[in-house]
Amino acid sequence: MSENVSRVQRDSKVSVVNLPNALTVLRLVLVPAFIVLGLQQSWGALWAAFVVFAVAAITDRFDGELARSWGQITDFGRIVDPIADKALTLCGFALLSYQGFLPWWLTILIAVRELGITAMRAFFLRRGVVVSANQAGKLKTFMQMVALGTLLIPWAHFTAMSEANEGWVVLLIRLGQIFAGVALALTLYSGFMYVVEGVRLMRGVGTDEAEVASRDNDAPQEAATESAKRGLAGQHVQS
Repeated sequence: MSENVSRVQRDSKVSVVNLPNALTVLRLVLVPAFIVLGLQQSWGALWAAFVVFAVAAITDRFDGELARSWGQITDFGRIVDPIADKALTLCGFALLSYQGFLPWWLTILIAVRELGITAMRAFFLRRGVVVSANQAGKLKTFMQMVALGTLLIPWAHFTAMSEANEGWVVLLIRLGQIFAGVALALTLYSGFMYVVEGVRLMRGVGTDEAEVASRDNDAPQEAATESAKRGLAGQHVQS
């Protein structure tokens, strides 16, 4: 298996209750607060929404590194961390589309890819295989965070303070939209790579199941053969 694919650690002695997992759960908890603040009309609430998003994005930067450096990698973290990332980024893209900064088709494409890969992970998890983020997926998440962080800053507040700021405000918004386009390309590419890996895993799982079934079918035949041999041996002794 590749390094982002492993069997479920049923006998792992690493406690699920640790700081990296706590940071991941914190990121999930911050998502509703981010959405509520982002839907408000006041500048204070919009700035607070940006701060909440930034804090959540920072937890994504550190939970994985802490888990690896402290030897606290768990299946819980490997499974919930991508879910927390998707909850944060999808809500961010939806909020920006609602505010008119990004087209809805971009958000929908990203949502379809993210939810599809989550369903694929759940499919393999039921078969005892954990699929965590690969390098393309991590780069995709980073670029999404950069795009969202750039566009979630309430730049219009600077324009409201002075119309002279409009030029550079528009420039920064356009830059954020370019970042979003790059994030979309990386999202679709990494999704394609996950599908390719998923097909390979499907074949591997199918092969494993076929081998198990073959062993189960061979067992009665071997037992019958062994029984027949014992019967012949008994007949030979009796004769």
